[in-house]
Amino acid sequence: MRKSIKSIVLLSLIMMMVAVPAMAQTTLRIGHLANTDHLWHKASEKFAEEVAERTDGEVQVEVFPNEILGSERETLEGIRTGTIADMTITGETLGNWAPKVGILGAMYLFRDSEHIKKVADGPIGEEIEQDILDKSNIRVLTWFERGPRYLTTNRPIRTPEDAEGLKMRVPNVPWFIKGWQEIGANPAPMAFSEVFTALQQGVMDAQENPLALIDSAKFYEVQDYVNLTGHIRQWIYFVIGEDQFQNLTEAQQEAVLTAADIAHDYHQELFFEQQDELRASLEEKGMEFIEVDNDAFRSKVSDLVYDEFPEYIDLYERIEAVE
Repeated sequence: MRKSIKSIVLLSLIMMMVAVPAMAQTTLRIGHLANTDHLWHKASEKFAEEVAERTDGEVQVEVFPNEILGSERETLEGIRTGTIADMTITGETLGNWAPKVGILGAMYLFRDSEHIKKVADGPIGEEIEQDILDKSNIRVLTWFERGPRYLTTNRPIRTPEDAEGLKMRVPNVPWFIKGWQEIGANPAPMAFSEVFTALQQGVMDAQENPLALIDSAKFYEVQDYVNLTGHIRQWIYFVIGEDQFQNLTEAQQEAVLTAADIAHDYHQELFFEQQDELRASLEEKGMEFIEVDNDAFRSKVSDLVYDEFPEYIDLYERIEAVE
C-alpha cells in the first residue's frame, strides 16, 4: 500500500510539472562598434542587468562590442531582417532609411549639451524618432550624448587650407562626405573596425570622432594630433527592432523601456565626468591638441544645407531656433 501511495504521489508531481510550462526565455542581442572600455558598452551592460532584473530573467540581453556582429550598417540591416542582431547604438547611418535622422550629421548645427537635450527630448526629437520607426521599422529606446567630433591627423590642421587633399575616413553619411569635400579634404566611408589599420598603413591620413572613441580605439598609437574642429555635436540612438519589441509581452516592453531610461541616466552621468578626463589622458599618451580657426571651417559648410540638402532646410532652421 505504501508503495502504491508513493507511486501515486510521484505520478501526480510529474503531471504537475508537465502541466506547468517552463518559463520561456527571450534573448536580445546588442551589437555595437565600440570596445569594452567605451561608455556605450558600459551603458549596454547596465541595460542588460536592468532588463534581466525587471523581467525575472525572462529576457536576457547579450552585448557584442567591436563590430563582432558586423559593421554599423550590417547590424542595422540584420536588425531589420531579424537575423544577426536585435539592438544597436547608431546615429546618422539610420539616415539611409529614415531621412530625418540625417540631420544629426549637420556640421556646426548643435551649440552645446543644453541645446542637444532640448532638441532630443522635445517635439523635434519625437518627430525624428517617429520617422525612424515609420521608415526603418526600428524603435528608439533612448539617446546618449556624444562629445564633439574632432579631426585627428599626423600633421597640425589649423585652417581649411591645411586639410586640402587630406585622405580621411568618415562614416557612410552624406553630410560627413559632402561637408569634408567642401572643406577640401578627400573623405571616404569605411567600417570603424578597419580604421586603425588604415591609419597605421597610411591608407588613410586622418579620421574624425569624439575623444571617447579616439581614446578607446587607441588612435593615439597611430595619430599625433587632435585638431579641435568640434565640427559636430550630436547624440546617438539606442535602438531595437520594432518586430523584436512587439514580440515581447507588455510587461517585458515596459521593463525594456524603464531599463533604457536608467541606461540613459547612467551614461549621461559617466559622460560628463569623462569629458574632463579624456583630454588629459590623450595628452599623457602623446597626442597634441591643436586650436583651429573654427569660423573658417564653419564658413566652408554654412551653405551646405541650402546647396546640397534642401530637403532638410525646414528641420535645420527649426533646430537652430530652439533656445
